[in-house]
Amino acid sequence: MWADNETSDDLLGFKVHADLIVDVINDNDVLPVTIGVFGDWGSGKSSILKIVEKELIGDDKDGFKDGTLVLYFNGWVFEGYDDAKAALLESIIEKFAKHKKLGPKVKNETVKLFKSVKWMRLMGLGFKKIAIPAASAYLTGGVSLIPYLLNEFSQIDPTELANKLKGDEAESFLSSIIKKDEADEITMVREFRDDFKKMLDKSKIEKLVVIIDDLDRCTPDRLIENLEAIKLFLNVDKTAFVIGADPRIVRHAIELRYKTDGIENSSDVESRNERIVSDYLEKLIQVPYYLPKLTDNEVETYLSLLFCQKELGSDFNKVLEAFCTARENNRYDVFGLGDIDSILKPEEKSKLTNSVSIIASLAPIITEGLKGNPRQIKRFLNTYSLRDRLVRVAKIADFKMDILAKLMVLEYSSQSLFRQIYEWQSSQKGESKELKELESLASKNSIEIIKEKYSADWGTDKTIKWLNAEPKLTDIDLRDYYWITRDQLTTSISGSSLVSPHIRSLVKKLIEPVAGTALTRTVANEVKDKLSEGDYETLISLLEKELTKTPEKTEIHEAFIELMSQKCPDVIDAYTRVINKVDNKKIPFSLAQNFKLIESKNVEVKKLYKVFKKDSQIFNAINGDN
Repeated sequence: MWADNETSDDLLGFKVHADLIVDVINDNDVLPVTIGVFGDWGSGKSSILKIVEKELIGDDKDGFKDGTLVLYFNGWVFEGYDDAKAALLESIIEKFAKHKKLGPKVKNETVKLFKSVKWMRLMGLGFKKIAIPAASAYLTGGVSLIPYLLNEFSQIDPTELANKLKGDEAESFLSSIIKKDEADEITMVREFRDDFKKMLDKSKIEKLVVIIDDLDRCTPDRLIENLEAIKLFLNVDKTAFVIGADPRIVRHAIELRYKTDGIENSSDVESRNERIVSDYLEKLIQVPYYLPKLTDNEVETYLSLLFCQKELGSDFNKVLEAFCTARENNRYDVFGLGDIDSILKPEEKSKLTNSVSIIASLAPIITEGLKGNPRQIKRFLNTYSLRDRLVRVAKIADFKMDILAKLMVLEYSSQSLFRQIYEWQSSQKGESKELKELESLASKNSIEIIKEKYSADWGTDKTIKWLNAEPKLTDIDLRDYYWITRDQLTTSISGSSLVSPHIRSLVKKLIEPVAGTALTRTVANEVKDKLSEGDYETLISLLEKELTKTPEKTEIHEAFIELMSQKCPDVIDAYTRVINKVDNKKIPFSLAQNFKLIESKNVEVKKLYKVFKKDSQIFNAINGDN
């Protein structure tokens, strides 16, 4: 099994990206700078950031080398904090305050900056969380209260003050004392920057590098709070911020915070929101860097290195060194087991024998099916490894792991086609005549015949490549292979951990209660023709799973109905599958009106009217007038 953690060991050849980022950071002429390392969920952003950190500080435990101080900050760790912005600011200041060499030099400055952050928390969080407890502490003898409040409270009789801080009136009382004046906030920000610059100058460091990872795991509010903290440093000399995130998640969070609503032309509102998001990002991120997806050769190399890492243990270091050396001279070809044959011991070669036969054949279809995503590849291999163990424990004879691997690629990349093969083979003693014909047609590149006789999904470039890949499944009894994967046939995609945060948040958005036209806008602006084929299939599969679990939940039905209304592909088939599986008596009969309303938009929905069970209220409600 392989751990799904970020690492500074470069198995992806990503050091070149890290070196580029370090080169920008080391250019004093571009400071201050904010660099965005952008990529899809699981694309390797965290590993690149770890390599950047290692390149800058080496093995220095205090994060300080050659005049550069580095702070690695995980935004997700502070998800539960009441103010993520304050958590980030306090972490940076604390790095200076507790540093053995720098701390004594900047003691006064850090004390002042800590007080400024407390004041910002007070201004931004509301009075119940900060001011009221602080005021109560003042009454009981505490003297650590924010100086402004100390000054104001000292002018009020203690008995009167105690009464004012009781009950529901406390918040309005404190509101009258603390005025959130824009000019005051601007002054506060300017003073914070000035004080922070004084601290940097007094510390005599050459530059401060703050690496912020996992922003895309945060809720939209927390993500924005982190970005707002970064904005405080945009004009502070000697600073570099490196942010790793999925740009789709960041854009979504900005849009939620700053979007404009209105009854005017929806395209105008959408265009305005897009400009707001783009302007915000352009001002915040001076250097955006988008990670490329892995190529076929890079995936094959990555697979080889992962298997070596698993089988060789501590001896893997020599393989990694050979890989790094080879990459300096050749960035394009596969670095495979043949390249390390001379440095492997006979027993090490024997350990890798079983893996060699499947790596080359798997690479092209894994690249296509899993979009060359390192995290998905690693988790795919973990599931593959677990099922390999199950095969041995169950003592299944004549089981071919390369056949399992090929089926798993389809399982991860196209659940609907994977299930279709299951249905075909289950009624034909494991050997599907349809699959045999599909492989034959694919080998002749008869794509139009495939689309006409089966479906457009079977005729995509991705699926044709899968059908033509070795091993061929013609005349193979697939029952044992589907028995091994049977845990996934009633769920969504193989392991919810493979679902990106973007798709998970989108599913949640679709099935939560909404008002007005919000659901319609979400489907139009974020789903229809907006997702990749793989992400869209995952979305539909997750919705199908949710509805199977809770068929009584109106909101999930409404999500399906809206998708049907806008003629999104495969939705009616997915909805039909659920209706055939669940207790129809649990389906709200009030949905009949929803179906009738979208008939004119998509006449295909009428097919569903006869699918509902005749003993259910929904069937009678829909068909009563027919």
